[in-house]
Amino acid sequence: MSLRFSRRGAWLVVLMLVAVTAVLGYQVRHFEIDASADTLLTRDNAKYIEYTQLRQVFAPEEFILVAYRPKEEPLFSAQTFERLRSLRGELMALDRVRTVRSILDVPFPTLADGRSLRDLDADGLTVDDAGWAPSAVAAALEGHPIYENLIVDDDQTVTALQILFETDEALETLEADKVRIRREAGDGPLTAEQEVELAAIDEQMAPIEKRLTGKRGEEIESIRDIVADYEGEADIYLGGVHVLGQQLIDIVQSDLVVFGGTVLLLIALLLLLLFRDLRWIAVCFACCLASIVCTIGMFGTFGLKATAISANFIALQLILTLAIAVHLIVQFRELARADTDRTVEQLVSDTLAAKAAPILYSAGSTIIGFAALLVSDIQPVISFGWMMSIAMAVTLAITLSLFPAMVILMGHPGAAREPDWIRRMLAALGRWVVARRVVVVACVSAFAAFCIVGLFGLDVENSFIDYFAMDTDAHRELTFIDQNLGGSTPLDIVIDVPAGEGDLLLTANTFTDLQKIQALVERHAGIGKILSLVNFTELAREVNDGMPLTEYEMTAAYKLMDADLRESLLGSYYSPESGQARLSIRVEDTTEGLDRGALLGKLNEDVRAVLGDGAGYTMSSLFVLYEDVLQKLSRSQVQSLLIVFVALLVAFLAFFRSLKLAVIALIPNLLVVAVVFGTMAWFGIALDLMTMTIAAVAMGIAVDDTVHYMHRYLHEARAGAEAAVTATNTSVGLAMCYTTIILVAGFLALIFSDFVPTTLFGVLTGVALTSALVFDLTVLPVLLTRFAG
Repeated sequence: MSLRFSRRGAWLVVLMLVAVTAVLGYQVRHFEIDASADTLLTRDNAKYIEYTQLRQVFAPEEFILVAYRPKEEPLFSAQTFERLRSLRGELMALDRVRTVRSILDVPFPTLADGRSLRDLDADGLTVDDAGWAPSAVAAALEGHPIYENLIVDDDQTVTALQILFETDEALETLEADKVRIRREAGDGPLTAEQEVELAAIDEQMAPIEKRLTGKRGEEIESIRDIVADYEGEADIYLGGVHVLGQQLIDIVQSDLVVFGGTVLLLIALLLLLLFRDLRWIAVCFACCLASIVCTIGMFGTFGLKATAISANFIALQLILTLAIAVHLIVQFRELARADTDRTVEQLVSDTLAAKAAPILYSAGSTIIGFAALLVSDIQPVISFGWMMSIAMAVTLAITLSLFPAMVILMGHPGAAREPDWIRRMLAALGRWVVARRVVVVACVSAFAAFCIVGLFGLDVENSFIDYFAMDTDAHRELTFIDQNLGGSTPLDIVIDVPAGEGDLLLTANTFTDLQKIQALVERHAGIGKILSLVNFTELAREVNDGMPLTEYEMTAAYKLMDADLRESLLGSYYSPESGQARLSIRVEDTTEGLDRGALLGKLNEDVRAVLGDGAGYTMSSLFVLYEDVLQKLSRSQVQSLLIVFVALLVAFLAFFRSLKLAVIALIPNLLVVAVVFGTMAWFGIALDLMTMTIAAVAMGIAVDDTVHYMHRYLHEARAGAEAAVTATNTSVGLAMCYTTIILVAGFLALIFSDFVPTTLFGVLTGVALTSALVFDLTVLPVLLTRFAG
């Protein structure tokens, strides 16, 4: 392979890349971060669609929760009530806030003397309206069927203010249209017309959602500024799905900036330490900067957004770019050291002639590793696969263009020497491996068996709270609300109920069935607050002097009750139009030993035990959606790995043109997967949305060393097995050591992330890459010297 380079051509390449980078850099302004809780789920599947449909039926209000625990005065005191009024007033002044619901303004029917439930309206039933003493309110809240663990904890030391926001009518209309289309499609695929209609709706929704996301971020900052003035008197915690989403956005932004910068600093230090020449830092940084800017610009152009799952793509791309650049640098320096008379143009040409093929094949293999994630039916994982496949392609094109151009323009670097002790160590390792092949095989086999045994303990259990580092606001706030206000993860059981005969709201049997189901659900560990029509009937009993209301009295109370009070107490739990009753459950995510899959199974048994096997009911909301994602992880993992294995085998066949060599190349990478999963199992690390990507990604990256090693070994094989291993170790092996040091150091920078899955991703990928280097310097030469001559 002969390539010709000139300074004029080098200038042309640099100018062209500067122009392309400038154009795509302008598109960076369109790049967005989407870190809502929904991005951790999978959209276009049956359960998600069902979830959105039920949200339309029961129309839950957008809210943010402010948990308030006084430090000095009791919760039920005049001083605390006055501070709550002041806090409520400041929160009410925010633009989009519709109302703030607190113990000061929720109705207390049980405190109204001489009035039946049917006579009640919202007026005169609140603390602010009636002026009830704090002690009377405390007594009314003791064991309250609705408010306990909703606006006050059962110890009566914490209260919650629920900030309710105005809905965006245009967005609600578009969401309703999407639900209608999905409902019309039923269980079958969408028609071409429906696909077009959905695409048009998504296009209309995008700017509204973008504006709303920005507005929510501003509101959360304003709320935090407001509550900061009250933190001297109380411990205050924020909760709600949009608070969680904003915290994820903050973490993603931090990871993109901090870890991108940290990796750059580590790279600079390592390059200076290893090569002792500033020109190589300049070349590597230029390749990295151009690759990242162009990639982000393409993401902005195509509308690909960073999520919590893909937040580390910049660090990943920096590392991948360096892997290519370091192999080129080591090869260039080796050639320069071997012949000091060659011009820089000749050295660049010979470097690319020696490295172009293995780089192209190893980069293709890396893309295969990322592309394998596309077969997942988990949307954020699919997006991550697309993003990294594009990033790798951009990195390959830019590095192979910019590297030779910059090296030529910088002139001949002169002879360079690598540290002799590294070469001697690698040469000695090669000789030892060839002489002790049986020992190597025995040790590796025992280690692989140890890892495989651990696979049987691999788990997919996890929770949102565990995704955040313990010292973060997100972890503290989620934990506090989870433990003090009836749980943090919503779970809905929506039951199809028959309409009552005549004018009856519901039949007595329906009320009885709901009571039985709720009683069965409440007995399970991990179940927090439950709200449904059952709580309303219990409240009715208290107002009715402890006597239950008949179905006729309940119907009359429902119809005669003030509309605002009825909506406040019942609107989210019963829909006469759809004929559905909803049990709104919150799961206490911090429950020790909570098995979410088993809990869902038991709840299904409870509902069927009451309603029968043919009952019409649905289990939905965030808890169900997240558990559904976890259960898909194993299948997606198996699918992606099988595709990677097959695709890599085909790629190796094409590159080495030998089935035997292709199988040899695959074996070290199979061992890497065993190490990754074995490490996870033995250390109790659960499989989740981030860790499930490690095996495919690590194989895609680690195969780089395998390809380079085998390519050089086969070139040196004529000199004999031991000489070929020694020559390969001291050339390609040196580059492998350098790239692994840089890669592992870069990934380990992720351990400082506040997002725990990102931390685990960094650690486990470091483990994978280290083990890949070890296997490529031990197992691979054993296989090559035994089966490839």
